[in-house]
Amino acid sequence: MRPALPDEVEEYRDSHWHREGEGQVQTPAQAERFIERVGYATCLTDSRRPGPSLYVAVCGRRDAVLPRNVQKDPESSHTWALKDEMLRRGRVYYGKLACGRAMFLAPRMVPYFNALWGMPRRHEKTRLSKPAFAVLRVLRKEWEMGTADLRVESGVPDRKAFTAAVDELQAAMIVMPTNVVYQPKFTYLWGLTEERFPQALSRKIDRQTALREIARCFLDGAGLTVRGELARVTGLSRPDAGLGNRALVKEGYAVMLSPGTYRLANCPVPRNYA
Repeated sequence: MRPALPDEVEEYRDSHWHREGEGQVQTPAQAERFIERVGYATCLTDSRRPGPSLYVAVCGRRDAVLPRNVQKDPESSHTWALKDEMLRRGRVYYGKLACGRAMFLAPRMVPYFNALWGMPRRHEKTRLSKPAFAVLRVLRKEWEMGTADLRVESGVPDRKAFTAAVDELQAAMIVMPTNVVYQPKFTYLWGLTEERFPQALSRKIDRQTALREIARCFLDGAGLTVRGELARVTGLSRPDAGLGNRALVKEGYAVMLSPGTYRLANCPVPRNYA
């Protein structure tokens, strides 16, 4: 259980993470603006997990909770439809990152995540598993391919092994879903991240800068972050999350209230909160 936050912080998050009716996300364009504003967000997580969420923004309420049967829930179905349309439009990044959950990234944040989790091409053959490298080799030749065809062409027919390989390539920010089709049957189309975001991936960012900017992006929307929160949202280790937050303190952008608890220097939070 995370500690209770001051009302001022919750209201700040309501505004910045679209957790109120006035900022409710309804259209693909609104969803893209939401991702650009928050920097990064999950797709179908609810109020029980920290951080911005497209599903919560679609609901437009702070206490949104996913029902047991999401297939029949209009808000989760609409969130999924928005995700599909954003994939087709290709203006924001979407994929399973290091935290193992599907996340959206604004293009401006792709270089920082890539600096931490991306894999240089010269290391692919030695660091990727054999199934992942086989899948990548096919995509480097074809550029885009549906799941079933890619499984056959890569020589990884086992469904579980193929899924693990694709997840490995997504976590390294090499491969991402580029489209989804439902007829004649449901399938994702897979492509290379470098083909969709070449400029963002070409930027050279050092590790310290990446940690600081990912921490800044979260704190901008959260107002205040408590112990372990940034790590849970991003997949960073707690020591790395602490390095990012302390870098913000050093430049005067944030204030450390207690170990692991940081707030924006200009956030309307009681200064004695800890």
